[in-house]
Amino acid sequence: MTPTPAMSGRIRAQALALLVAGCFFMENLDATIVTTAVPSIARDLGVSAASVGVTITAYVMTVAVLIPLSGWLSDRFGARRLLLVAVALFTVASAACALSPDLFLLVLARILQGVGGALMVPVGRMTVLRATQKKDLVKAIAVLTWPALAAPIIAPLVGGLLTTYLSWHWIFLVNLPLGVVAFSAGLRVLPRRDPAVLSTSSVPDWIGLTLTSFGIASVVWATTLVTATRVDLVPTVFFGTLGVALLALAIRHLLRTPRPFVDLRLLRIHTYGVAVGGGSVYRLAISAIPFVLPLLFQRAFGWSPVEAGAAVLFLFAGNLGIKPTTTWMLTTVGFQRVMIASHLVGAACLLAMMFFRASTPVAVILVVLVLSGAARSTGFTAYNTITYADIEPAHMTGANVLDATVQQLAVGFGVALGAVSITVGLLAAPGGEAASPMAYDVAFGTLAGVLLLSAIPAWRLPAAAGGSLVRPGQAD
Repeated sequence: MTPTPAMSGRIRAQALALLVAGCFFMENLDATIVTTAVPSIARDLGVSAASVGVTITAYVMTVAVLIPLSGWLSDRFGARRLLLVAVALFTVASAACALSPDLFLLVLARILQGVGGALMVPVGRMTVLRATQKKDLVKAIAVLTWPALAAPIIAPLVGGLLTTYLSWHWIFLVNLPLGVVAFSAGLRVLPRRDPAVLSTSSVPDWIGLTLTSFGIASVVWATTLVTATRVDLVPTVFFGTLGVALLALAIRHLLRTPRPFVDLRLLRIHTYGVAVGGGSVYRLAISAIPFVLPLLFQRAFGWSPVEAGAAVLFLFAGNLGIKPTTTWMLTTVGFQRVMIASHLVGAACLLAMMFFRASTPVAVILVVLVLSGAARSTGFTAYNTITYADIEPAHMTGANVLDATVQQLAVGFGVALGAVSITVGLLAAPGGEAASPMAYDVAFGTLAGVLLLSAIPAWRLPAAAGGSLVRPGQAD
């Protein structure tokens, strides 16, 4: 049977989604994998473990700051060209990280990695959105969702294994073959024509970009200071206040200027507003779980890094187990009900985690983690898909940039919330000991409360919301 043009286009769109998902996986993995290698890096480079934390901060800040600029760059130079450059830069920067002889050069290499990662995330997703018909969007978004689900969960185990049995250099070297494959596949799969490229005379909204980028940088830096071992109150408050003020000015500017780099009026579209608003809070709470669980297992239960990382993998098992039924659920039950169920099941699992103790049977812990992973996967897919249900093609770039920026910040703030909640719990723990499960009970309870509150916007969605994205009988 000879493939029809429609079939060939669909196959090409699926291949493109897989390619971009692989790029996302690299970016998400490197955002967290360094954590388990910090002691080894510190010993090898002859610096303190605390100072190595700047490599994580430099990467996250670079990604968060440059995402707003990626939309204009994509329209100016073309998504194909920019994504290929991003993959190449990320791969070369990974090699530079592995070869860095001192901390200064390692930080510079991580910043270059962040530049590549910042361009890969929104530009890659934009390429998929433009190449995918609306009726196939659920499947495409399901493919793009798995890296954000898998990478933070796999990272603790992968980082622990590589650092323990090889060296910390391999947490960066693993990106080299992945990058070469992604670049080669991109040359074949990425669309050569990009109708959205702007003329050379187009002028970006530099005021909005500057205010937004520096505002995000200040807020991210304040968040980093909050999660430090010893919090310095003055710079934390200063950068936090500065960031909020700059972002407030940015919002004021974006609402008033005739040609903003991102149109905040898109938030008035109900489905988009719920996905970006309530969805970001949902992502904030969910993203903290892979951060809190390894700390509980290692500090309170005395498990090894490999044992803790292996247990967290059962979140990923839940992700994979539910994935074949995601489209069916969205088609038959509807986005609103699936999203609400994801909130409720996720909160119930977090409340169950409050009762984890060293004496809790491992089988019980793993069952809760599988259920939590299933709810996590379903919620992420529903939110990521409905985001663009009612967005017109002309507004897709701005909507994508705003959503990508908010998602990146939500992940960072989720880790910060988990860290702060554990710190508060330690104050209430007997003797303030890190080995007390009480500190983690506070964190899980806080995250459960946030998850329940973030269900309110989803509950207010119309029951038929997102109906244009699914067709009866469609299945994964």
